[in-house]
Amino acid sequence: MTIANAGGPGKLGLIVGGGDLPATLANLCRATGRPYVVLRLRGFAEPEMAEHPGAEVGIAELTRVFDLLHQSDCKAVCFAGNVRRPDFAKLKPDMRALKFLPGVLAAALRGDDALLRHLIHEFEHEGFKVEGAQDVAANLLLPVGPLGMETPTADHRDDIALAVKMAKAIGQLDVGQAAVAAKGVVLALEAQEGTDAMLQRCAKLPIELRGDANRAAGVLAKWPKAIQERRVDLPTIGVATVEGAAAAGLAGIVGEAGATLVMDRPGVIAAADRLGLFIMGMEPEA
Repeated sequence: MTIANAGGPGKLGLIVGGGDLPATLANLCRATGRPYVVLRLRGFAEPEMAEHPGAEVGIAELTRVFDLLHQSDCKAVCFAGNVRRPDFAKLKPDMRALKFLPGVLAAALRGDDALLRHLIHEFEHEGFKVEGAQDVAANLLLPVGPLGMETPTADHRDDIALAVKMAKAIGQLDVGQAAVAAKGVVLALEAQEGTDAMLQRCAKLPIELRGDANRAAGVLAKWPKAIQERRVDLPTIGVATVEGAAAAGLAGIVGEAGATLVMDRPGVIAAADRLGLFIMGMEPEA
């Protein structure tokens, strides 16, 4: 897949957890010649990220993180990948993190978005520009309209509207970014378990509530939180999302165009076409 240039000028520090996004961004930097270094969060980053220049760091080793970034002459940072909320009581923070911890704990009580905003502020205060994954690789964003051969029909309109409405509602509460609706009923709302686990729950529901391989029904909506800091943690669709939606008997997936990341776009389109699901990028006001 051809992806647009690797973001802005200057060396980039990628601070990475798990999943496919970190490798996509690191490989893009390498392919386009943008200088970069990868700081792999211990216990979260995928093993293959060790192939890139950088080091492994603990989630509470803030002094070491800043030292490594400055020593590498990084001008910007990008947070990418999945990181579970830590057990703060078990963290072993270094000196910089100790100063940082009271603010982190206060922010964490206000929700994940407040926690991420606090983290970004600390890195900006240290002098780094914070880039979102979409700044590094603009072509990862879901465009307006269908992605693949399938398109939603009038029969899907009400389920799309309901799923989007509920995804926005839980986003207002800083709970999650996804919801599933089928046959006019809300089947599931995403919380800390993530989209894949939510879809697995849906797959266990009675066929009367959802679709199946013979007659798909229902929609997964992925939507950013209204209060969301969009440089981190944008909703993401990948091949596993498509396969999970199909296993749950759903007819399609919708997301906010320009604010939803699509990982491995050719693979996602191929999976959607093979399984007969639509993927639709919707205007923000939808």
